[in-house]
Amino acid sequence: MLSWRRLDEGDFPLLRAWLAQPHVARWWHHETSPEAVARDFGPAARGEEPSEDWLVLLDGRPLGLVQRCFLADYPDCRAELATVTEVPGRALTLDYLIGEPGLTGRGLGPELIRSALGRAWTDHPDATCAVIPVHAANRPSWRALDKAGLHRVAEGELTPDNPADDRRHIIYRIDRPAAGPA
Repeated sequence: MLSWRRLDEGDFPLLRAWLAQPHVARWWHHETSPEAVARDFGPAARGEEPSEDWLVLLDGRPLGLVQRCFLADYPDCRAELATVTEVPGRALTLDYLIGEPGLTGRGLGPELIRSALGRAWTDHPDATCAVIPVHAANRPSWRALDKAGLHRVAEGELTPDNPADDRRHIIYRIDRPAAGPA
C-alpha cells in the first residue's frame, strides 16, 4: 500500500542516498552534496516555491519521491514544452523516482504514477491534465507511464536533465477523469 507525506529537510540524507544510486543518477543527474540537496529541495520542503515534493512510502517504508507542479508556475519549462505539444493552462507535471534499488523492476512505477495522479486530482480540483516529458532513452520511465494509462501525444526535442543525453523526448498526457454520477 502506498502512502504519501511531504518531503522535509529531515529526509535529505535519504534523498541524497537515492540520488547517488546509479539507476537514479543516470536520469536525475543531480549533485548529491548536502549543500546541493538543501539548495535544490529546501525551498519546496519549506513551502517557498510552488512545486511539491512528496516522499512515497510502501507499507510505511520509504520507496521514492514524486515532484508535482503546475507547468504554468515554471514559464520557461512550459514554453519549451509548448514547442512540442499543447500545454493547457492548468496542466500539472510529475517527476518521480524509485530510490530503493531492491524495489525497482517490480511493477511499482506504474502504481506510483497512478497513485500520484489520483492524489493530484484530489489535491488540485482545477488541474485539467498531466503532461509529462520523459527522455526517449529512459525506457523504464516511459514504460511505467504506458502501463499507468498515460498516452504518448508527441515526440520532440527538449533540454535533457543530463547534459550527456541528446534532446529526444517523448511526451505523455492524461486528462482528468470525468466525474462519475452524483
